[in-house]
Amino acid sequence: MALAAGLHETLATIFAEAMSVDPAECLVYGYDNSRRQALPDAVVFPTRHEQVVALVHACRATRTPLIARGRGTNTTGATVPVAGGIVASFERMNRIVRIDTANRYAVVEPGVLNGDLQAALKPLGFFWPPDPTSSPYCSIGGNLACNSAGPRAVKYGSPRENTLGLQAVAGTGEVFRAGYYTSKGATGYDLTRLLIGAEGTLALITQATLKLTPLAGAKRVLRATYEDIVAAAAAVSRIMAQPVTPCALEFLDGEALRLARRHGGEAVPVAGAMLLIEVDGEPGYLASAVAAVSAAAQGAGLIECRAANDDAEAAQLWIARKALSPALRSIAPMKINEDVVVPVSRLPELIHGLSDISQKHSIPIVNFGHAGNGNIHVNLLYRPEDPAQAAAAPDCLAAVFDLVLALDGTLSGEHGIGLVKREFLPRALDPVTLQLMRRIKAQFDPDGILNPGKLLPA
Repeated sequence: MALAAGLHETLATIFAEAMSVDPAECLVYGYDNSRRQALPDAVVFPTRHEQVVALVHACRATRTPLIARGRGTNTTGATVPVAGGIVASFERMNRIVRIDTANRYAVVEPGVLNGDLQAALKPLGFFWPPDPTSSPYCSIGGNLACNSAGPRAVKYGSPRENTLGLQAVAGTGEVFRAGYYTSKGATGYDLTRLLIGAEGTLALITQATLKLTPLAGAKRVLRATYEDIVAAAAAVSRIMAQPVTPCALEFLDGEALRLARRHGGEAVPVAGAMLLIEVDGEPGYLASAVAAVSAAAQGAGLIECRAANDDAEAAQLWIARKALSPALRSIAPMKINEDVVVPVSRLPELIHGLSDISQKHSIPIVNFGHAGNGNIHVNLLYRPEDPAQAAAAPDCLAAVFDLVLALDGTLSGEHGIGLVKREFLPRALDPVTLQLMRRIKAQFDPDGILNPGKLLPA
């Protein structure tokens, strides 16, 4: 669709040179890490809250789709402008407004990179717990939009647990503040948690008040290898059932290790499965914590459990996990990457069931992820140019989701729903829940201009 009459002039008034309607430039802002792409009619670059308010009013007046965008690291197509319209890239709205260590919060704009915030907090002895794999180049706004968490969520929680308040602009153009500057609050509905994970379908976030956590005095990394994935999954259940909660508990199956070894070299062990376990705390506490976690890691099928002695050795132990994503992309550029979640105690059933699904549909499945909270990244390595695999992929994916739901799990832990999973949402949510969500959407965005075609099924 083309821009409505007069809208180009309105945008030029609001943004001056900080906009583009050139198709070549706009196309760059029409894709994300899902490898899906669509062409927006314009891209704008807000630098102030007032510009966002004016933008929403202009889009509502002309019924123009408006899609908020961080850095495009999302894997579900959540920022792809499938209905055309305007992409608002928040990359220039990137100020850390203030850091209040006395009250343990930071106020930031949505374009601040996760890694930049962590770098600013570290000398002050604090961190913001969400740490997706893409943290050096993903934005806080994107983290909030998808509730993206990363490995540390097993101990410290997701963005929902680490955000105190938000300033936002609804699809009506109305400005509101949700939440608090305090760690406790019981005043009305929790709109902060509602907006987090809404994928920009309810409002555009222009400022966030983030809850800060003191850095631990020390940490230790352990690596446990197992004969098979079932033994490793059982170890995860044991580790999470004892009192010491690791700050990261990552899982890689045998195929993931084989591929990571191809990319990362001999530092990656040969095993049927592997756990990477990180424990943090004050130095005097750490030895007993490591001993408790190590004891829980012991069991049938264990090959080796070793702890790193220093930071250099810890980095060596993490090589397999860091080498995996590049390895997968190199052999299956169009892989289907899902981030399903099941209760930790049901991980062995999930892993066993995924193996059966892989054999039935003749599609390799590689599993890794944040096992400490049951969040497994299930990668279907199908090749679209293979007619048999291309035909089998939809049924294979549906079988994965059916298995997850049968195990009391859910479709996404941190990637969100976006464009890719919206057709599966009715399998996970009952009709009344979906209808209530649609009513909420209508209250915030009555004209449906905010990120249309995402999250809620048609």
